[in-house]
Amino acid sequence: MSHPLYVAFVWHQHQPLYKSREADSDAWGQYRLPWVRLHGTKDYLDLVLMLERYPKLHQTVNLVPSLMLQLEDYAEGEAIDPYLALALTPEAQLKPKDKQYIIKHFFDGYFHTLVEPHPRYAQLYHQQQDKGAAWCLENWTHQDYSDLLAWHNLAWIDPLFWDDAEIAGWLKQGKNFTLSDRQRIYSKQREIIQRIIPQHKKMQDLGQLEIMTTPYTHPILPLLADTDAGRVAVPNISLPQSRFQWSEDIPRHLSIAWEMYIDRFEQEPYGLWPSEQSVSPTILPYITQQGFKWICSDEAVLGWSIKHFFHRDEAGNVFEPELLYRPYRLETEHGDLAIVFRDHRLSDLIGFTYSGMSPRHAATDLIGHLEAIARSLKSHQDNPDTALQKPWLVTIALDGENCWEYYPRDGLPFLEALYERLSRDEDIKLVTVKEFIKQFPPTETIPAQQLHSGSWVDGSFTTWIGDPVKNRAWDLLTAARETLAKHPEATEEANPEVWEALYAAEGSDWFWWFGEGHSSNQDEMFDRLFREHIAAIYHALNEPVPTNIYQPVDKHEVKGDRPPQSFIHPLINGVADEQDWDRAGRIEVGGARGTMHRSSTVQRLFYGLDHLNFYLRLDFKTGVEPGKDLPGELHLLWYYPGITNHNSPAPLANLPDEAPLNYHFHHHLGINLVTDSVWLQEAHSNYQWHIRVCRAEAAFNQCLEIAVPWADLHIEPDYSLEILAIFADHGEFRSFVPEDKFIRFQAP
Repeated sequence: MSHPLYVAFVWHQHQPLYKSREADSDAWGQYRLPWVRLHGTKDYLDLVLMLERYPKLHQTVNLVPSLMLQLEDYAEGEAIDPYLALALTPEAQLKPKDKQYIIKHFFDGYFHTLVEPHPRYAQLYHQQQDKGAAWCLENWTHQDYSDLLAWHNLAWIDPLFWDDAEIAGWLKQGKNFTLSDRQRIYSKQREIIQRIIPQHKKMQDLGQLEIMTTPYTHPILPLLADTDAGRVAVPNISLPQSRFQWSEDIPRHLSIAWEMYIDRFEQEPYGLWPSEQSVSPTILPYITQQGFKWICSDEAVLGWSIKHFFHRDEAGNVFEPELLYRPYRLETEHGDLAIVFRDHRLSDLIGFTYSGMSPRHAATDLIGHLEAIARSLKSHQDNPDTALQKPWLVTIALDGENCWEYYPRDGLPFLEALYERLSRDEDIKLVTVKEFIKQFPPTETIPAQQLHSGSWVDGSFTTWIGDPVKNRAWDLLTAARETLAKHPEATEEANPEVWEALYAAEGSDWFWWFGEGHSSNQDEMFDRLFREHIAAIYHALNEPVPTNIYQPVDKHEVKGDRPPQSFIHPLINGVADEQDWDRAGRIEVGGARGTMHRSSTVQRLFYGLDHLNFYLRLDFKTGVEPGKDLPGELHLLWYYPGITNHNSPAPLANLPDEAPLNYHFHHHLGINLVTDSVWLQEAHSNYQWHIRVCRAEAAFNQCLEIAVPWADLHIEPDYSLEILAIFADHGEFRSFVPEDKFIRFQAP
């Protein structure tokens, strides 16, 4: 029997609980942040409405229970957040503190896709950026504020709905919005949100969509069972002072999710998305006992479980497809459980990289990878010239909301280009995980105790535990949980408030944002929300709230050097758009580290990557000009630690014979800072440098921005690079940065 290549897209839709629990404040009943409402109008309904146009294509969507509850609150008009409250306030009644908040926060969103396309919104943005918040506070009129309040809400309405007569009218109007306009925009948001869950149910009933669920408030089940699970992947990890071991909370989260699903979709759920794709042997019996039939995790977890490191070719495709592209069986005391493992790289391409490519190119690239997988699988058959002889499943699973913000028109052109091609392709078939597993049950088994304890991030839990700040948060949670355990009378029936507060505090999101690794302009609010949930546990038990609950878990201070936070996709124009680089690594250079560091025209250096390029940005002292205050050339030189290559000295004159300048390097990118021209060289035998094809970009304006394509380097995935930046004039050395470390990358 022959088969197409089966592909399962799994979209994860989730937001943490933003509802305030401060009963003694005017915030009671309010949502601290607006992201459920804004993503609700931009990302949840359009994804499935677009899919409905292509009935041959089946997909899976994960709706997290805590998200559904909040969507329902907004749909019923029972949720209010600070952004919404201000949008519905007459502009003449705005107080100075309200105006300051609006000026600071009502441009939240990615500038290039949400602000720049709308002239009036972009005009206000540039006034805020160029003239400053103080100028806006002093000079903006009531109409300016009204227009900004309207545009922040309009910009978050998905382009799929722009043909709606009212929305089209507002977009055409562009300015001079009134309070009545803003009220009607909010009503339109509610209309869109009200359709989300019914539309999902409709498409599930038609068989085009599988809806899966997640533990109630998105907790990391292995860490609820035992925080020592963090030691499986990282044996020397520093754990919290108090060990959290409350596995009895696991069935509670699963049971609530199960019942909520049945109530809304009128059937039992089949699949469970473990929060953060985190799994461990301990949690499996709870999942099967509740009745779930399949779960998903990441290829890194599979690799750890079967003691295999997945190697990829230069194009990023795995060499061992028969290990990754199949479901596995996990045997538990309550029955078998299927598990699928996502292709991490394909998922990341959609999540982080394709937004920077043309829609047609991105869609073609993804299908090209799927075709390469099919060819690779065929090459392992007895007859590689025939169709696929076994049913193989490629799982692509990722966040279904945040990535679209970076795509033109919220990803609509990309998804249309992709779906059009897949609808015509007879060799690739999109399926739900449920229908694949029912038709082709897993034939390979991973012994349950052999399943690795880890998540989608590096196959470990270090994103949520191990950092001193994250550990402090766990200690606060443990103390509150132990206090609850001392009140056996506080059952879920007798005291539901205390349990709801506990479930909210056990969510993974708070730990994601604490400490190193991730940051946002709302860090303080995430900290506050976590502590509100903890405090509510004590309030519900009539216990005194420990004083440390009223103190921030983190200091939330501006930090100096930091590693990259996520993939970045900056426009290379020399403008230094801060949103383009807010997830980049940063190295403070000139004067920023104290008086012991020599003066430098370079103030700081940013670095980051995606699947297409690695990126550098150098910020200089104000007003410097290449060839005058700054040498006219920048030479980037790098080598690959642990890799045997031809390496050569830097091809520059008068280079000091001292480390690291006297190191030998494999690649050399030269940049003329006056003309922005670039050239690439590669080291060969006998210390020779050979010119290579170069598609790198460089632009010097307010700063220097550089993009270097991975494809030009012809290296394998996961190679490490150590880079030095040397300034020169006409090939003669002048200076280098950074002075005490290399810029370090790892190819994706």
